[in-house]
Amino acid sequence: MGCGLRKLEDPEDSSPGKIYSTLKRPQVETKTDTVYEYVLLDFSLEGSRPTVQYLSSLCELPQALLPYYTQGYVLAALHPIILSVGRTRALPLSLLYRAIMTRPRPSKHAMPMCHSVPVLRVEEWPLPGDVLTGDTVRALIDRVNSSARGGVRFVCSVIQQAGGGSGSRMSSPTRGCRSPPRSPPRTPPGERDLENGGYSPDLRLMVLFHSWAAGCTPLDAQGCCYHQGALSMRVSRKGQVVSALEADWLELTAAYYRKGWSLVDSFVYWDTPKGEPVPRSLEGLFIYEERSMTAPANDTIVVEQWTVIEGSSVKTDYGPLLHTLAEFGWLLTCVLPTPIIRHDSDGNLATKQVVFLQRPVKGPSVQHQNQAASGHSEVSSRSVSRGVSSPQMEELSPCSGGIGGFPVFGGGYSSALSHLEEGGFEQDDGAAEVTCM
Repeated sequence: MGCGLRKLEDPEDSSPGKIYSTLKRPQVETKTDTVYEYVLLDFSLEGSRPTVQYLSSLCELPQALLPYYTQGYVLAALHPIILSVGRTRALPLSLLYRAIMTRPRPSKHAMPMCHSVPVLRVEEWPLPGDVLTGDTVRALIDRVNSSARGGVRFVCSVIQQAGGGSGSRMSSPTRGCRSPPRSPPRTPPGERDLENGGYSPDLRLMVLFHSWAAGCTPLDAQGCCYHQGALSMRVSRKGQVVSALEADWLELTAAYYRKGWSLVDSFVYWDTPKGEPVPRSLEGLFIYEERSMTAPANDTIVVEQWTVIEGSSVKTDYGPLLHTLAEFGWLLTCVLPTPIIRHDSDGNLATKQVVFLQRPVKGPSVQHQNQAASGHSEVSSRSVSRGVSSPQMEELSPCSGGIGGFPVFGGGYSSALSHLEEGGFEQDDGAAEVTCM
């Protein structure tokens, strides 16, 4: 039985996706001592989606994911699938989320390792003002670092806003969700104070951490420190709504990956304050994790991928590519959802997401990574790897074996790198055609 994503509305951006990497295909497909297993779990904060697991609040996520944690999986990333930023009302499925679970699967040649299982913890932090600002994010990073000094490890964060807006409504605080006192996050001396005017009753940041029992924190999770990095994009708009984006992902992240840091979260200031001109570029911040133990430099893969939703279920997305890359030791660390939304000819919603993966540098690449000119990034999306269309993806459909009520997505795929040639994927002219048999 065939299925397909046919031509999208914008002929200038009709490929299934684009992939950028610091490596060429032979290096991307190099085997490593550790490979990863992924489970993609979709859930909704709205109870009217019969095919999707329902949670009344993100605060229920730790309990819902507990069966996976007992099997050695941990949460790698969490993101809303649909963002309604810039729209007068929230889109359908704005309360649909994805949790990406991962666990290492050592190869038969690797020495067995014992890892203590962390506990997932959710905290609810109020935010000042009606929109996210750079000062607010920097203060939040300071607060994350304060928590990390207490022995926890930052996983990711999700903004929730009443009535939609940033992609979801705000649920009332629920048991199991920590609600700190309503006082501004502390900033170090010399930092600009947060905006006066108090906290928005609508805007909240749901912050997820991993914690361990006393004395059981693994060495690589002790003393983690979090840093900000620049994030800038060129955008096209239809009215207030972002319709396309372009960014030099490799140039933005290369210097941090060379240090051995991991990209773990991102904030983008999608909203334009009322009365201000609509900008042609958007700014934000990446959040990087620096571990106390010396870490090798990282190579990276960045994927701009369309996710197609049929009814209330994800039909096609980055799952096939993720499972293929997992066999070569690529670890997903962050997914950046965007408000770019189209419809295919069948009327299904399609939205673009940006996926970040990393892997420690191997062999001769180490020397290449360390040859950095001061203040200049050597890794360029234009010179190292051209961004071109991704290979055809098979349908991402639920398969049996779900745990705790979650349908499991993303099992059993043929190689998603079959079209990767020297320097990137070959460009396929014409429609974004996804075919499955």
